[in-house]
Amino acid sequence: MKASDWRGVFPALTTKFNATGALDFAAMADHLEFQLAAGVHGIIILGSLGENSTLSAAEKQDLIRFYGQRINRRVPLVACIAESATRDALALTSAGDELGVDGYMVLPPMRYPSDKPETLGYLRAVAAGTQRPIMLYNNPVAYGTDLLPEDFAELASEPRFVAIKESSANTRRMSAIRRLTGDRYALFCGVDDLALECFAVGAVGWVAGLVVAFPRETMRLYTLMTEQRWEEARVLYDWFLPLLELDIGPKFIQQIKLVEELVGVGSERVRAPRLALTGRERERVEQIVAAALASRPDC
Repeated sequence: MKASDWRGVFPALTTKFNATGALDFAAMADHLEFQLAAGVHGIIILGSLGENSTLSAAEKQDLIRFYGQRINRRVPLVACIAESATRDALALTSAGDELGVDGYMVLPPMRYPSDKPETLGYLRAVAAGTQRPIMLYNNPVAYGTDLLPEDFAELASEPRFVAIKESSANTRRMSAIRRLTGDRYALFCGVDDLALECFAVGAVGWVAGLVVAFPRETMRLYTLMTEQRWEEARVLYDWFLPLLELDIGPKFIQQIKLVEELVGVGSERVRAPRLALTGRERERVEQIVAAALASRPDC
């Protein structure tokens, strides 16, 4: 990937499962084309929304191989690295380099609250083990470890680190990172319901969640924001926000997969220990989707 490729809307795809719990490649092929037809700029797999933690190492490689072949260089393919051990992360990047990955999105070590030397050491080790560019993924709300603006300044000496997915839910971080590093990194919004705010302070990309069900609206909002047509963007954003807010919370995967099913572009199936939504949780999502569809704008 060139530096200029780290721009735009990159859907964080859900992983589709069939009735037996196995990977549903046919469903994923259909959904991929649905996203590409809307004009997305890149594809991210194996992320949090992709239920990374429930996938085996072999399944992750199968997914990389599948998407690499299906995309066939039409847009960049980015695979998330969310491993607990450095050696597992290096094994996945080694396989990914061979199987068609164009870049990686890398989280700090999972299931271990690493301190600063451990965190930065891990990230540098992953960078040393691949020939591909890397988006650093900061999500302290969900995973505990927080990469601060000064950490990104320290990591700027590693040329493989080219972009940042900032998901701290604090838009001040965007400005702080830019003050310390200038335009060294491509800054991506990582929280759907802060997209307008992030682009207003300088984001150039969006790792998006609800795009999996509403790609046209996501792409339209992105266009309006990048063209600084803020009043038009605000109107669309106000309509979109109840949906975008489903991208947060401990059951955001179940919520977004249910949205996919309700609009007919996916299935609500999740892999245990997750369970599909029931009762009031399900009714709430159904009501939000129904209201959105009833007032859906023409994009």
